[in-house]
Amino acid sequence: MIRLEFVLRRKPGMSLAEFQQYWREVHGPLVAKHATTLNIHRYIQLHTLDDAVNDQLGGARGVMEKPYDGVAELWWTNREALVSSFGGAAGQAAGKELLEDEKRFIDLPNSPLWFAYEYPQVNPTEDMVAREQSALIKLFFCLRHPTTLSLDEAQLYWRTNHGPLIRGVSQGMRMKRYLQVHYYQDTVEQQLRASRGTTVAPYTGHAEAWFDRAEFATIATTPEGRRAMDLAVKDEAQFIDFSKSAIWIGKERVFIDRR
Repeated sequence: MIRLEFVLRRKPGMSLAEFQQYWREVHGPLVAKHATTLNIHRYIQLHTLDDAVNDQLGGARGVMEKPYDGVAELWWTNREALVSSFGGAAGQAAGKELLEDEKRFIDLPNSPLWFAYEYPQVNPTEDMVAREQSALIKLFFCLRHPTTLSLDEAQLYWRTNHGPLIRGVSQGMRMKRYLQVHYYQDTVEQQLRASRGTTVAPYTGHAEAWFDRAEFATIATTPEGRRAMDLAVKDEAQFIDFSKSAIWIGKERVFIDRR
């Protein structure tokens, strides 16, 4: 399974509500229309919440990039399915139609995209979704590694040191599910970036975690919660450049799910 991550900033002049409404009501159905042609296995929109907790998350880690307005997440069963989806005339026409619509509401140069692979850490179920009416929220943490580490070194530390640490304190965090999603360099990424004029570099990957909204607000009120957060942030500093990373919470909207 290979994933496309597309973190989005809205076009200047649009409000967050206007951006998310267009994305949900116009662009989402358009992607769904082309799902078969493009071999899309899953497609989820993560809509960023306008919530004070985003400032608290960033503040605990010092100066960070501002949260994005949302994330488009698409899955293919394998790389072959991905490559073949854009190979024929029908796939190219579908891709062109989607790109033209993206230009209507996305600040494309400042909305990076990349491919990635998942490394499940806590509760690997694929049935957990932070839907609008659900009590769940999803935390999205797109991160970049410091210049003192290579990409491989940072991803190795994240996978083999930080992952076990988070698994060990996940109960104190009241975490329902946690995935590491690591950047994977691919020639298709370069083609998609070039067609969109993307100027922002891809991230090292992202962490995603699901929480009950009410429980999430009380993590820091318990000794085990404070200890878990302190340990997590201290270890993050070993492989993350916070000033070039962003973190926020959002709600998910499922448009395609062929599992």
